[in-house]
Amino acid sequence: MAVPIKHVLGILVDNLIKRGNVLPLSRRNSVNWAKGLNIPMGGKTVIYTGLMYQLMPSIIAMEKISSKFADSWISNFYGVGRMVNKVVNISHFMTWTNAAERAKFDSTLRNIACLLQVAGVDFGYLYGKEMYAGALVHDEGINDVFEAHAHKVYERLKKHNIEQVITVDPHTTNMLKSVYPEIIKDYQLEVKSYLEILAESSLKPMKTLEQEIVIHDSCVYARYEGIIDQPRQLLENAGAKIIEPINTKNMTYCCGGPVESLFPTKARIIADKRIEQLASAGDNSVTMCPICLVNLRSAAMKRNVSVKDISEYLVETYCDQTNTI
Repeated sequence: MAVPIKHVLGILVDNLIKRGNVLPLSRRNSVNWAKGLNIPMGGKTVIYTGLMYQLMPSIIAMEKISSKFADSWISNFYGVGRMVNKVVNISHFMTWTNAAERAKFDSTLRNIACLLQVAGVDFGYLYGKEMYAGALVHDEGINDVFEAHAHKVYERLKKHNIEQVITVDPHTTNMLKSVYPEIIKDYQLEVKSYLEILAESSLKPMKTLEQEIVIHDSCVYARYEGIIDQPRQLLENAGAKIIEPINTKNMTYCCGGPVESLFPTKARIIADKRIEQLASAGDNSVTMCPICLVNLRSAAMKRNVSVKDISEYLVETYCDQTNTI
């Protein structure tokens, strides 16, 4: 008995339509990463998280639930669960997270904000007004729901007079930069990944990264957005030696996401294969996508290898650690 994909996906879609996110987050869990950073509300240029890093603890929890009940009689009741979820948000109980796990992903966003500030970038943040970009329903081909949601996101951005968006993950970057313009008439928004912004800046390292780093390219960044050289430039400028694994750059290998909640077994098999490839090249690997980070970090637990988000390395060398925001 497999995961009842129809009902699980249905719950995610119903949540997006009714609650604005595939896995609704409290305002606190959405914006807590920015606490104490004094980032102004709004402005012509904003950092846009798309709630992706904040969603990762919930996705991890849901994947565990899906794996546990995939071959259980309980899976027969997912259809009932979907009906109840239309009235009461039951996904909250399926995705319970703890503060320590949330803090790990919040720290990534804080790292990115520090890097942008050190680079002299003037940016604001929408806080609780920010919306999920809809990547999952787009990837699953649920076009009518996705297009309606995309228009809501764009209307929200234009309502706040935003002209430039600095994204922090490949999926949100792809949605706002390449996909939205195809379905929204007269789309006017400049979108760049923070990696592009940093690579274009005159950011200078404060210390040297004297280590070898195996780089895992995001499929979305490399194949759809051409963001390949920028992360390498930033790491090499910091003194790191880039090690290219098997299947690199625009020929990168999948991490197993973003459907780990729907196909947990297949996702783990793919992630194990990629970690095998990365580990054969070196002990320290870097990702630049929250979904890649989650899947590969989990697979790496079986091996004596490290998987970190690129922001962890960059903040170490480009930000003053005694005064990190």
